[in-house]
Amino acid sequence: MQKRTFTDQMGRVISLNYPPKRIISLVPSQTEFLFDLGLDEEVIGITKFCIHPNDKFKSKTKVGGTKKLNLEKIRSLNPDLIIGNKEENEQSQMEELMNEFPVWMSDILVLEDSVEMIKQVGILTGHAEEAELIASTIINSFADLQSVSADNLKTAYFIWKDPYMLAGKNTFIDNILAKAGFANSLTMNRYPVVSLEQLEELGPEVIFLSSEPYPFKDEHAQEMKSKFPNSKVLIVDGELFSWYGSRLLHTPDYLRSLIKQVNCHS
Repeated sequence: MQKRTFTDQMGRVISLNYPPKRIISLVPSQTEFLFDLGLDEEVIGITKFCIHPNDKFKSKTKVGGTKKLNLEKIRSLNPDLIIGNKEENEQSQMEELMNEFPVWMSDILVLEDSVEMIKQVGILTGHAEEAELIASTIINSFADLQSVSADNLKTAYFIWKDPYMLAGKNTFIDNILAKAGFANSLTMNRYPVVSLEQLEELGPEVIFLSSEPYPFKDEHAQEMKSKFPNSKVLIVDGELFSWYGSRLLHTPDYLRSLIKQVNCHS
């Protein structure tokens, strides 16, 4: 093995034994991507939220949640690479790990960032060719999506209940909505708490209730429909809007089907 240096998406330079043989992944979407690269043996630790693929979830050591890591468990696994994310992991815990292990961090706001992450992690793990194929397929699939559009329908995307929280500007979800031609009703940044009275003033034509992190169900959709009778209300697959790894391979087709559903409701 040889020592090599890499720069992560936060501009940090890390040095590690290449290729890494003991990897811990702290983000569900990136964990799934690592397995899709074929790193079944190399990935030794994941979070309790890294549920895909299911057989790997069952067999791999869990190191806590994305924001509540079990640092002692991580240390006991003695990783030669930890892969995290600026938004999904807790800063102080990550900084503690950075003092002890090579930690590569992603920082993802738009689709192009995720494609770059895919390519860089491929190089980082010695699977550049496989990663390049995934990245180019995602790019081409989203390019094909331009042939259909939601025609800038004003859209509200709910991620939480009690209180209601929505995806605002400067979020990955906002960027994915835009790729399909949905116009985010919110002008606020990140994930603001919004009352239904405030939302009424914004007048969304489409309301999406995400399956995660809050598990919105049909009963919630019916309740929302009663409050917004002029809006199209749909439960949507949150993973296909917010997971920024290889799951993006399936997102364009899903967005295409959503556009059709919305148009059918028109």
